[in-house]
Amino acid sequence: MKTIRTLLPLLLCLISLSLSAQTSTPNRSPRKEERREEIESMKIAYLTRRLDLTSDEAQRFWPVFNQFSDELKKIRKDHASQKRDLKEDMSALSDKDAEKIVDSEIIFKQQEVDIMKKFHPQFKQVLPIKKVALLYGAENDFKKELLEKIKERRQQMK
Repeated sequence: MKTIRTLLPLLLCLISLSLSAQTSTPNRSPRKEERREEIESMKIAYLTRRLDLTSDEAQRFWPVFNQFSDELKKIRKDHASQKRDLKEDMSALSDKDAEKIVDSEIIFKQQEVDIMKKFHPQFKQVLPIKKVALLYGAENDFKKELLEKIKERRQQMK
């Protein structure tokens, strides 16, 4: 059992890399794509370790989590695109344009919540509730660690 838990993150990383390599986006530079793949692999390993997933749990969890992540990525990509389109100096915007930006933020946040509400019951079906609770915290912890690593790299480059 210990061997499975040790090899599982590596196996999941390799699967993730092969899948993401097949679905690479033509508009992204290869370097950015590699970074995204690396981060995705790190996240898989991190969540597997933090949730202490058994092989059975992992088999049931990852398809649900991947679908969850894909839906979040889609709305985040759409939101980022909208923000780029409206990215201007706020003081130069009309009240109507500023209102569009604010309303779009609220709609985006509601979409995130809707996705969480949609997948929460599915997570509870494939994982014990304590691991579901760990999942939400672990995702935030991963983001914090990732940001810290990025910050450290930038400081080393200076």
